[in-house]
Amino acid sequence: MKKFTSRMTISVIGGLVAAALALTFTATGAHAASSDATINVGSLYEPQNLDNTGGGGQGVTEALNGNVYESLFKLNDDGSVSNLLATGYTVSKDGLTYTIALHKGVKFSSGKSLTAADVKFSIEKVLSPTSKSARKSSLGAIASVTAPDDSTVVVKLNSRSISTIYNLSYIWVVNSAAKDFLATADGSGPYKFTSWTRGSSLTLTRNDSYWGTPAKNKSVVYHYFTSATALNNALLTGAVDIVTTIQSPDALKQFASAKYKITNGKSTTKLLLAFNDRVAPFNKVLVRKAVTSAINNKKFLQSVWGDYGTLTGSMVPPKDPWFTDLTKVNPYNVGLAKRELAAAGYPKGFTFRLDTPTYDPHPAAAAFIKSELAKVGITVQINSVTDDQWYNNVYKAHDFTATLQEHVNDRDLVWYGNPDFYWGYNNPTVTALINQSETALTLSAQTALLKKANRLVVQEAASDWIYLYPQIVVAASNLSGYPLNGLNSQFYAYNIVKA
Repeated sequence: MKKFTSRMTISVIGGLVAAALALTFTATGAHAASSDATINVGSLYEPQNLDNTGGGGQGVTEALNGNVYESLFKLNDDGSVSNLLATGYTVSKDGLTYTIALHKGVKFSSGKSLTAADVKFSIEKVLSPTSKSARKSSLGAIASVTAPDDSTVVVKLNSRSISTIYNLSYIWVVNSAAKDFLATADGSGPYKFTSWTRGSSLTLTRNDSYWGTPAKNKSVVYHYFTSATALNNALLTGAVDIVTTIQSPDALKQFASAKYKITNGKSTTKLLLAFNDRVAPFNKVLVRKAVTSAINNKKFLQSVWGDYGTLTGSMVPPKDPWFTDLTKVNPYNVGLAKRELAAAGYPKGFTFRLDTPTYDPHPAAAAFIKSELAKVGITVQINSVTDDQWYNNVYKAHDFTATLQEHVNDRDLVWYGNPDFYWGYNNPTVTALINQSETALTLSAQTALLKKANRLVVQEAASDWIYLYPQIVVAASNLSGYPLNGLNSQFYAYNIVKA
C-alpha cells in the first residue's frame, strides 16, 4: 500500500530526484550498445490473457502492442497517429468510405503472409458480440469491412467519424488462421512471442524476418511482480533494467545515483471514484456534487505522489486537444458539500458501499474517501473486490453503488455519451454533443463540441476524477531508447538499447 508522505519528506525526495537527474547527464557509458542484448522489464501488470479483445487487461497492451502485434496506424508516444501496416488511405467526398492501402510483403511471425483478409477479420473480431474490447463502441460507425484484393481494405461507415483513423490504431491485425488468441500470439511486429510463465515472466524475441526496421535488441523479458517493493528491489539488484512506472515517490530516493535515470513523462491514466448514476443516491446531481466537494483530492494526491501527478477536474488529460482545467467547478468545500446534501434531501447523510479493487492505490484511496465523507455524515462501507468480481459485477452487471477504478486511455470522455456504460451517466445533451463531435469536419470543430460536453459532465459531477497519474520511469543508466510517456499503457520496446 502506498504510504502517506509528509511535506518534509516530499521536499527531500524532490531534491534527491533533481540530483539523480543531474547525475544522469554526467554519467558515461563504458561499453558500446549491443544489438544482442536482452532487456529485462519490471512490471506490476501481468496480462490476464494475450487477447486484447478477450479481457487481457493493460498488461497485454504493455507487452504486445506494437511489439508483437501491429495496427494499420501507429499511435505514437506523443499522441500523434502515423501509417504503420497501412501505406496511406483515401476518404470519399461524403466521408463514409475509407480505402486503405497495405504494405506488401508483410508476414506474421509464423511465416503466413498478412493480407487484407486478416485486417477484415481483425476489425470484425473487435466488433463481434463476444468482444471485450474497450474501444468496441468507438467503432460503432463501421457498417462493413471488405477486402477487394490482398493489399486493399475498404471500411464503410454509417455516419461520418472524424476519429476513424485514430480508432483503427487500436485494432491489432491478427492472423485470421490462428486458433488460440488467449495463450499464444502471432503478429507482424518486430518481436515474436516466445513464452509466458504465468505469475513470473513473458518473453519476446527479435523477429529476424520483420518487414520493417529490426528491433535494436535481441529479446525483451517482462518480469511480473505483485508488490511495488519487490519490483523496486529487482531494479536495485539488477534483475531488471527498467521499471515501466514507479508506484510512489517514496521509492525514488533509493535510485538517486548515477546508476539510474529518472524521467517524468506524461500519463493518460486517471483514478476515478465512479458513481452508479442510475441508482439512489447517486442518481441525484446534488449528491454527486456534494460527495465531490467533500473529498480533498489535492491532499490525497500529495499524500500519495508528493509533487507529482495532476489534478484535472475531469476525465480529459492534458494530452487531449479538448482539455480544460475544470478543478474549480466542484471545489473542495465541506460547507458547500453539507448544503448540497441538505438540498438533495440528505441533511444527515447516507450510507453506501464502495467496491474497491485490492491493488494499490485503491485501498488507500478508499480509506481516505471514507474518512473525508464521514465529516459530512456519509458512511462508506468498503467492499474489496478481485479483478474478476469487478469486471463481472461492476462493469458487466452494473451491480454497484460506487467504485474506484483506473482508466488508462486518452480520449475516453466519449464513455459519458454512452448511457449503457457501467456508470450509467445519461444526459441527452452530452450524448448529442459527443455524437456531433464525431461527425465534425475539422479537429477544431470536434474540440469545441467536446469542450462543451466535458463541462456539462463536470457540472453534473458524473464521477469524481481524483487525479491523473504521473508517469515516472526509472531505468539503469546504460539503457536508452525507451518510451517516456504512459500513453494508453503501451510500451514500445524495439528501440531500447543497452550499453
